[in-house]
Amino acid sequence: MKTKRAYKERFYPTPEQEILLAQSFGCARFVYNNTLRFRTDAYYKDGQSISHSEAEKRLVSLKTEFPFLADVSSVILQQTLRDQQEAFKNFWAGRAKYPKFKKRHSRQSMRLTKAAFSVKNGHLFIAKSKEPLNIRWSRELSSEPSSVTISKDRAGRYFVSMLCEFEAKAMPIRNKTVGIDLGLNDLFITSDGEKSGNPRHTKRYERKLAYLQRQLSKKQKGSSNRAKAKLKVARIHAKIADCRMDATHKASREFIDENQVVCVESLNVKGMIQNPKLAKHIADANWGEFVRQLQYKAEWAERKVVQIDRFFPSSKRCSGCGFVHESLPLSIREWECPECRTHHDRDINAAKNIKTAGLAGLACGATGTGMAAKATI
Repeated sequence: MKTKRAYKERFYPTPEQEILLAQSFGCARFVYNNTLRFRTDAYYKDGQSISHSEAEKRLVSLKTEFPFLADVSSVILQQTLRDQQEAFKNFWAGRAKYPKFKKRHSRQSMRLTKAAFSVKNGHLFIAKSKEPLNIRWSRELSSEPSSVTISKDRAGRYFVSMLCEFEAKAMPIRNKTVGIDLGLNDLFITSDGEKSGNPRHTKRYERKLAYLQRQLSKKQKGSSNRAKAKLKVARIHAKIADCRMDATHKASREFIDENQVVCVESLNVKGMIQNPKLAKHIADANWGEFVRQLQYKAEWAERKVVQIDRFFPSSKRCSGCGFVHESLPLSIREWECPECRTHHDRDINAAKNIKTAGLAGLACGATGTGMAAKATI
C-alpha cells in the first residue's frame, strides 16, 4: 500500500543559512499576518470575503510596497497563503478556531515545494542557499520529497520535515488481541494484566523548570539576559516534550507489533483537560497522541485499532458475569462482584471489558453502547 509519510530530521545551519532562514521566517510571518489582517478587516468593515486567488493577487502589490519580500523565495510566500487558506477551511468546517496571528518568538516554519528545493547526491539544497543543509540523517528517504517544511522551535533547534511516498508493508498476522485502559497512575493497563507505570516526565523536571521560570521573571524585558533565560526555559520544555513523545512512540509500536487487534477507549481529552486539578497530569499522559499513533501505525501494518464508545461502563461492569454497578467512585481501585464473587482490579477489569466490547464491535459493527465502531483496517 502506497501512502505519504513525513521524515523529520534535525539540521545545523551555517551562519549564512541562519541569516537566510531568519529572513525567510520573518517574511513568511509578515505576509501571513498582513493578509490575515486584510481579510479580517474586509469582512468586519465591508462584509467582504476575500478569496485565496484575491489574496495571491494582492501579494504582487505587497512585494512592491515592501521590497524586502524579494530577498526570499517567492514559493515561501505563496505556500504561506495556501497554509492560511487551509486554516480558514478548517475554521469554516468547525475543525479549528479562527486563524491567529503568528508571533515572532514562537515556533517558526515555512513550506517549500519542488520549485524551491532540490536533492542532489543525498544533499538537500534550498533556494537562495549555495550550500546544502547539514542534516543529521537517521534513516534513508523512501522517495524524493514532494514538499519540505523547515522549522525552528523555541529552543533554537532547526528541523526539516520531508514528505515522501512510502510503501507500507503488511506485518505477519498474529493470533493475539489486547484491550487497553488508559489511566494516570499507570498510563496503559492491558487486558493481560500488565501495567506500564507512569514516568511523569513533567514532574521529573518540575523543580528545575520552576527555578528557571523564577529567574526569567526577574530579568528586565528586552535585555539579552532575559533572552538567555527564556531559551533555558524553552529547552526544558523541549526536553519534556521529547521524552514524552519518545515513550509514546515506543509504547504504540510495541502494541502494534505484538497484537493483530488493539481495543482502546474513545476519550474526550479536550473536555477532561478542563479539570484544573488534573489538567497537567492528563496533558502529560499524552492519551490523544498515543491513540493517533496506534491508528496510523495499524493502517501501515494492516492491523486493526477499535475505539469503543466513551460512555461504555468498562470500569463498573464485571468482566466475568456482566453485572454493572450503579456507582463506582474513582477512590475504589478494587472491588468484588456481588453476583459471581469475582475479585477485580478496577483497571484490569476495565481493560478486559474494553477488549470484549471492541471485538464484539468488529464482529457486529457496533460498540458496547450500539454506536458504530471506529476501526482502522
